[in-house]
Amino acid sequence: MSQEYEAQLCKAGLRLTFSHYVYNEGYKGRTGRLCYMVLDIVFVFVILFIGSFLQGASGFGFGLFSMSFLPFMFTLKESTLLAVALAVVTSLTILAKVYKHLDYKALLLLLSSAIAGRVGAFFILHNFGEMDIMKKILGFVLIAMVIYILSSRNKKKVPYRKVMVALPIVMGFLGGLIGGIFMTGGPFFVFYLMIASRDKYSYTANLQATFLITGLVTVTLHGLGGDLNSQFLFYFLVGILGVITGSRLGMKWFERLSQDQIKKIASAAVAVAGINLILFS
Repeated sequence: MSQEYEAQLCKAGLRLTFSHYVYNEGYKGRTGRLCYMVLDIVFVFVILFIGSFLQGASGFGFGLFSMSFLPFMFTLKESTLLAVALAVVTSLTILAKVYKHLDYKALLLLLSSAIAGRVGAFFILHNFGEMDIMKKILGFVLIAMVIYILSSRNKKKVPYRKVMVALPIVMGFLGGLIGGIFMTGGPFFVFYLMIASRDKYSYTANLQATFLITGLVTVTLHGLGGDLNSQFLFYFLVGILGVITGSRLGMKWFERLSQDQIKKIASAAVAVAGINLILFS
């Protein structure tokens, strides 16, 4: 790749990475440049489509799946901001179908503490960038949550009134903080909402509302902080079609799945993300 062309890309805010392989293997010139630009776009589109399909079918999983692959192309900050912004679109698409099942009482403490966590995450992500040791710690936490979720499959559901007040506060703050840094805070919200929600429709509605509001907080803070550039806008536009299509298809599967099946899908997504963070971060 010529230095002049690479400089043009940097100036435009489009940092093409994984497709450099195609260029270096001989597909040079104008045709080669077009090839690896298309490959980058397709790569991002497929990742976001699959992630949004998982979220539509199980209630969450978009951030977990997306953040397992987007960092191969972008920095941690770029990956998180892109995933958060598109998660807002995904959550809004799903919430539009299930908003009547919202349980505001179950959301009050969770959302309040989650927003506080997102504010803290903004300062960490904005000022300090990547923290690899935190990824490994997170991986172990996710695996522990999978064990809890699967071990509680056959236990009697705990009524909302018996849930400790501290639980939504702790889970909300951790989900907001870690979700705002690594975009993998969903399991903390799931941990609480699996207990506090009346049924799978209430669970999904509450979860999407949480993702939507916390996502808007993160995008607004980073927008004011000057972290959103032309590269972000370009791939955000690329991803919109993918996440809307994927989430709508996922919702069709959601109608066919029981609460127990949803729990298994969610647990599998968490386990994969946890192992990936432990082994490869």
